[in-house]
Amino acid sequence: MTTALITGSTSGIGAAFARRLAADGHNLVLVARDTARLGEQATELHDRHGIEAEVLTADLATDEGIEAVAARVSDRKHAVDLLVNNAGFGNKGLYLDVPMADELRMLKVHCEAVLRLTSAAAESMRGRGRGGVVNVASTAAFLPRGTYGASKAWVVQFTQGVARDLAGSGVRLMVLCPGFVRTEFHERAGMGTDGIPGWMWLDADKVVTAALADLARGKSLSIPDPRYKALMGVAKVTPRGLLGGVSSKAGRRYGPK
Repeated sequence: MTTALITGSTSGIGAAFARRLAADGHNLVLVARDTARLGEQATELHDRHGIEAEVLTADLATDEGIEAVAARVSDRKHAVDLLVNNAGFGNKGLYLDVPMADELRMLKVHCEAVLRLTSAAAESMRGRGRGGVVNVASTAAFLPRGTYGASKAWVVQFTQGVARDLAGSGVRLMVLCPGFVRTEFHERAGMGTDGIPGWMWLDADKVVTAALADLARGKSLSIPDPRYKALMGVAKVTPRGLLGGVSSKAGRRYGPK
């Protein structure tokens, strides 16, 4: 049986990855900050699917947390075959309204942790000649929307660049860019969602199904819905100045309340 490690596993897309991978018979390493919630999740998945579910409490906004997870994905005796870098969050407020400490914490989780964990996992996987890494970003990566969008744009460029560098090694890398997904993300950030049109919402389980299918096809970028594929296609040909204005208005309408 193969083993998958998922960061931010207790809610949203991370929890959907855990459910799907457990149902497919993969053992899991579940990573999050809440030990009690991790234990409940591990027990449920073990009892329902008969897989082994290890828990690792770690805060990826700290060096200690990143180092603990990096050590686990580097463990050659208990190999991790798939890494899902899903941990992330949003900050409430426009630029200069958000404390600098919160902005730096976001970059730590979205960029530094992804860099260090991907590197640790890919090195171990390359030695075995097989493995995969899924880095969860967002369609916000393609829009000029402050630190969050910039951090996710970094994840996209980083993942696709590494995927090219490791082509032929047996290690597959893919960045997942969903749109609005029904998770705890907006609630945790204190963001209102009443103004978001119903057609823009995606189901986390369907997002994961599409992502794993794209990974199996060898794609380095997954935008898991035809509606968002079309929207991102339009964004690519829209002048950046106009796009920035539209993005800013959308952020005020659909973002923090």
